[in-house]
Amino acid sequence: MKKESKTNRTFIGGQALMEGVMMQGATSMAMAVRTEEGDVLVETKRLKGKRWYSRVPILRGCVAFVNSLITGTGTLLRSAEVIYPEEETPSKGAYAFSAFLGIAIAIVLFMLLPSYIASLIFPNPTDLGVLWYSLIEGGIRIALFVLYLFGVSRLKDIRRTFMYHGAEHRTINCFESGAELTPENVQKCSTRHNRCGTTFLFFVIIISILVFSLVTWVIAELGWNIGTWGRFGVRIALLPLVAGLSYELLRFLAVLPDNKFVAIFRAPGLALQRLTTYPPEIDMAEVAITSFNLVREMDANPDMETRKFGEFTMPELKALVRKRLVKAGIEEESEVDWLICAALKIRRGELATFGKTDITQYRKVASLVQKRESGIPLDYITGFSEFYGLRLAVSEDVLIPRLDTEIVADEVIKYINSVDKKLAVLDLMTGSGCIALAVAKNTSADVTASDISEKALEVAKSNLKENATVILSDGFDSIDGKFDVIVSNPPYIASEVVDTLAPDVTCQPRLALDGGEDGLHHYRKIAIDAPSRLNENGMLFLEIGYDQRESVTAFLQQHFTDIVCKKDYAGNDRVIIARKK
Repeated sequence: MKKESKTNRTFIGGQALMEGVMMQGATSMAMAVRTEEGDVLVETKRLKGKRWYSRVPILRGCVAFVNSLITGTGTLLRSAEVIYPEEETPSKGAYAFSAFLGIAIAIVLFMLLPSYIASLIFPNPTDLGVLWYSLIEGGIRIALFVLYLFGVSRLKDIRRTFMYHGAEHRTINCFESGAELTPENVQKCSTRHNRCGTTFLFFVIIISILVFSLVTWVIAELGWNIGTWGRFGVRIALLPLVAGLSYELLRFLAVLPDNKFVAIFRAPGLALQRLTTYPPEIDMAEVAITSFNLVREMDANPDMETRKFGEFTMPELKALVRKRLVKAGIEEESEVDWLICAALKIRRGELATFGKTDITQYRKVASLVQKRESGIPLDYITGFSEFYGLRLAVSEDVLIPRLDTEIVADEVIKYINSVDKKLAVLDLMTGSGCIALAVAKNTSADVTASDISEKALEVAKSNLKENATVILSDGFDSIDGKFDVIVSNPPYIASEVVDTLAPDVTCQPRLALDGGEDGLHHYRKIAIDAPSRLNENGMLFLEIGYDQRESVTAFLQQHFTDIVCKKDYAGNDRVIIARKK
């Protein structure tokens, strides 16, 4: 065991939870748990002041033992509610039943079973003598206890809980050593501590052996024949005394100075902690530190407010979301606000006056942030996009409107408004209808929008409403009549390139991305079919890939003239404009 010299003394103690740690001080208790998403949630509580029995030796230990059972079970189940929200929340009756069941199992394993095993080995206890028989029975009890701890420590979930147990001990040891409470410093400390509950349970077993053996011997000496169940009843009645004595022993040894003599008495309990504490991961240490610091702050400040799991002020919530997004490589600060607004169903202007979230609201925010971390675009999460000063509904059935596409819309709008007559415009492969809506809202043109995807057209219809005619068509196949302007942002990414793009691109409809083997499939068709659908001197506007200018220009030269290319905001070729010959 690594020794730490103690420059600070504290009686703050704790308990491992499901993916977390509970710490308890003189006047307060704090729980900190880490969610599946990686967030640390906390809940604090004020404790009742010291009662008269807290100054009465033995009695205070009995009360502390009972309280620890109740508190331990309650906090463990409370943490499970947060970590596994999909599970049904246990009722108060379930809490009570769990505590009762735990006590019943302990009685069977460590009181009835040792007696039964001893009776099988020694059918005639009187041959050994009552005192020796009781001591042997106690030895069996110790063996069962050690085997039990060894067995449960092999279970994956229990082992993680024991790692948090180690984080709890390391945090307290780090504080007592006088070092700054950082995850890195905590990880350097020992996972064992003198005031551990494991040591307490070991003392309970040792003292129960001594007390039970002595009382059994006295009863035998008095000639009382109380039978097996009578002895069992006496032992149950003596449990409060055993717990009280164990508590006093643990408390006494904890305050004694470190020396070789004291180490002899501490050694068995510390050795047993090897089965109930394991080296924690560094993020577990962070959770334990959070819980420990909260208790210290609350003990020092009686006016400090308590909080529930999932309770965040808006600045705290923004900081949490921003931290997660930055970790995922998403630097745009406005996304923090939009994600929170989408989750809480509030306007951005309401963020400044929002109070505190509850656990349900936190989970809604965390769920959307997790989607964003996985690469789902913000627009799909919020359900809308901003395009050319307009707000459009979007879904995973349409391509998210890009800023570069606004250049296409702007060129079309400028051209239409420069002509002194009402023009007919076709937005071919409209997707969400973004170009068609921008044109309809900013010109007097008669707008038609078409797409091959029925689902995409449902989105387009919701955006365009009465502003345009919407047609289901594969290219020009189902479109009648001629137009003065045809505009299109067709799929223009080469097939083999599509799957290599970033997750926030590949999650968009492949139909709206894949432009065939070389990315130019749709431009070839448009170059052939568009002339017959354009009126005399009709104009064609096409969004292109940054490296497709020469190829698309070559396709258009047979039927179009005055071919020019406009660049995007990054200086890349982006829009081809051509006039029908």
